Amino acid sequence: MQDSITIALAVAALMAVGLLLALQNQRRKVRRVRKKFNELEGEEQRMFTFLHELGLAIENEPSPTMLSRIIVDGIDNVVAACGGAIYFASPEGDFLNPSYISENCPPLIGIPMEIRKRAERDPRALESHLRLSRVPVDEGILGHCLSVGEAIHVKDVKNHPSFRDAFIGYSDNVSALLAPLRHANKDLGVLVVARRHTDGSFTPNDFAVFRSAAEQSSFAIGNARIHREAHEKRAIEVELKNAREVQRILLPQQDPVVPGFRISGTNLPARIISGDYYDYIDLAEKQFGIAIADVSGKGVPAGLLMAMCRSTLRSFAPGQMSPSLAMAAVNRQIFPDIREDMFISMTYGILDAASGKLILSRAGHEPALLYRRETGKVELLRSPGLALGIDSGSVFERVTRDQEIELHSGDCVLLYTDGVKEALDIHEEEFGMDRISETFRIAAPLGAEAILAQMQSELKRFTGPGPQMDDITLVAIEKR
Repeated sequence: MQDSITIALAVAALMAVGLLLALQNQRRKVRRVRKKFNELEGEEQRMFTFLHELGLAIENEPSPTMLSRIIVDGIDNVVAACGGAIYFASPEGDFLNPSYISENCPPLIGIPMEIRKRAERDPRALESHLRLSRVPVDEGILGHCLSVGEAIHVKDVKNHPSFRDAFIGYSDNVSALLAPLRHANKDLGVLVVARRHTDGSFTPNDFAVFRSAAEQSSFAIGNARIHREAHEKRAIEVELKNAREVQRILLPQQDPVVPGFRISGTNLPARIISGDYYDYIDLAEKQFGIAIADVSGKGVPAGLLMAMCRSTLRSFAPGQMSPSLAMAAVNRQIFPDIREDMFISMTYGILDAASGKLILSRAGHEPALLYRRETGKVELLRSPGLALGIDSGSVFERVTRDQEIELHSGDCVLLYTDGVKEALDIHEEEFGMDRISETFRIAAPLGAEAILAQMQSELKRFTGPGPQMDDITLVAIEKR
């Protein structure tokens, strides 16, 4: 009986010990689960904070470097990395350039032996190399990540196949998480965070969180670029409108009052900035300069060259009663500063109100049209000449000549740029010289203003609703 009691007590004790051990084991499991839960909860909270800060940053339209810093430092904190970096693809797409490398980030690219040796004497040499080096898109772990096209976990960077080059070595004991940054099917760059082996390995959960954060970062960077490009485009549009306003001021604000004549001009730019211009210059008593010009090309370069040509002609025209000699002086002045692929066609005339004579010179420009009221016919005024900016001076001055026209009451002269002749209809047929001449012939008896109005009306009817392809400038001269 005693033995039975003893055995029962022993069994009970063993059961109690087993229960105690089970409870202790359970408590350890609970602590581990609670620790893991707390870690996950902390990681989730850090992720939430990162996304919140990222959203605030985008609203403030940060610079690429600032946004890169927010992303790298934020993800470093989320996955407890020791550092990280963002490399952006170059515009040509052949290199990756560092945008931001965190302070404690280990090297993420191969280091040439000479840099390593130099860094032994001066640690700044390594830092400078890392921050200035661009990486070919097909080299190193960064290039490998781009080629794979998805997030990767490199557990031991130094043993990665991309670092087998004897001249570009890697010796640090580092693991890394990398992800390509893509937006709208375009490679933006690579995001990478690293951890030294002494700090432990990245867990599968770390990798999952990193991959999710990288996707959000790609979206943020892509949208930031869109916002920045839109802002830059708006700024450029404002600048162009301001430039257009300056250019408008350079054009005549009103038609000149010339005894015995009516003169009317207009400029219709195809873009915000025009490469055409016309001008009136008061030369002397009853003598007036009339210029029309067309700069090759369009946009800002043409507009700048137009302004230079205008100011140069205005400086040489007074006191020079030969249009060809005045343009020769302009040509010599601007030739050294004009691009090889640009030139200026110009017609410059001097109108003598006292004699009723018009002296014209044509520098590679469209021939002027002359309407004779007596015959009702239109003539082409084809004085010889070379465009400005093609020759330094000797050839220009040899071939460019003046042409004198005596105007009688009712006679009209039309100056125009090639945007009139080359205007296209829906079938891509040009307006052409025949239509210009006929429109001019019909409108000329009605006077200078009517010529411009009729020419614009016919051009609009001919081209239809399509966009204007080139600048259009017209100047009409009527002898009363």
